[in-house]
Amino acid sequence: MAVTALARPASATEDDVPRLTRKTVFAIEAVLDIAYNGGPEPAQSREITQRQGIPARYLEQVLQQLVHAGILTGVRGPRGGYRLARERRRISVGEVVRVVHKMEAPEEQTNNVAGSALSTQVVHPLWLDLQREFERKLDGISIEDLCQRAHKAGVDSENARRLNYMI
Repeated sequence: MAVTALARPASATEDDVPRLTRKTVFAIEAVLDIAYNGGPEPAQSREITQRQGIPARYLEQVLQQLVHAGILTGVRGPRGGYRLARERRRISVGEVVRVVHKMEAPEEQTNNVAGSALSTQVVHPLWLDLQREFERKLDGISIEDLCQRAHKAGVDSENARRLNYMI
């Protein structure tokens, strides 16, 4: 289910559209899952898949890109998995979105806009302003903010459950 902020004008390219694709949602959910459910052991991708229902084929690609971008750290070995590379308050949703956007972007991007004067001088600049505002908004939301929202919403946390049963 792809969610778009607005219908795309004919003159805008895919790069100009503020959008939230399935892969983007999966990436945000994966990082949030690691932050919210993570404990002393790294989160394994199969655990994330089970908890969030993210298809394994998407998850591994996204996790590797997030490691490459410095958002996550990969831990090798039989008890390996993924951890946040930084404190969750220092990772913005905007960073995660940009990683996925780069994965989905075509090899060569063009900013050439063809069309009428109204399109090139009014609609396209409006669309670029909306994209910048969308990105600013996402940059202002940290993974910590999402963890707090999840806690307030009463979302169960594996980490909290583990801590409650440990003596």
